[in-house]
Amino acid sequence: MKVLAVNTSPRKNGNTSIILNEMSKILKEANIETEIYNIPNEAIRGCTACMTCFKKQNMQCITKDDCLNDVVAKMAEADGLILGSPTYFADVNAEMKAIIERVGFVNRANGNFLRRKPACGVSAVRRGGANRVFDTFNHFFLINEMIVPGSVYWNFVFGREIGEILNDDEGMNTIRVLAENMGWLLRKLHS
Repeated sequence: MKVLAVNTSPRKNGNTSIILNEMSKILKEANIETEIYNIPNEAIRGCTACMTCFKKQNMQCITKDDCLNDVVAKMAEADGLILGSPTYFADVNAEMKAIIERVGFVNRANGNFLRRKPACGVSAVRRGGANRVFDTFNHFFLINEMIVPGSVYWNFVFGREIGEILNDDEGMNTIRVLAENMGWLLRKLHS
């Protein structure tokens, strides 16, 4: 089994990366491979609602000058999905929002390939606003008929400076339990 973790933080070794690496370690212990895909520091635009993905139905967005089609292919291949974004102004960052919009359209245009895949979203947050990030992720997952595992609290960890989240014991425990539950769910679905 394979999980794709998409990291949209511009700080590739920052707090969002630390969260995804911790989850990857726990999933590996459950014999589940995790690929962490760091979105390159490039412009990734939102959906223009051109509907070409519905006309062509070729598992691609018409916009070819960014990494989105790579992300789509990796999501379609994966058995599970983790989305990771820092909290920016009480929501996901612009790169994650663009991915959600465009993948959502391509998914719908191509037979809903995300349907029934386990998925969760995680975020690093300085102080506040992460509930909205959690909400944004779950809206995306649920409208695409994905299965969302829970944890002992909401899926975010507090800290601003790189590594500061490691001081948030409750937040890191939440992430570990989430990874354990993701592994359990994947094993149940594939047994």
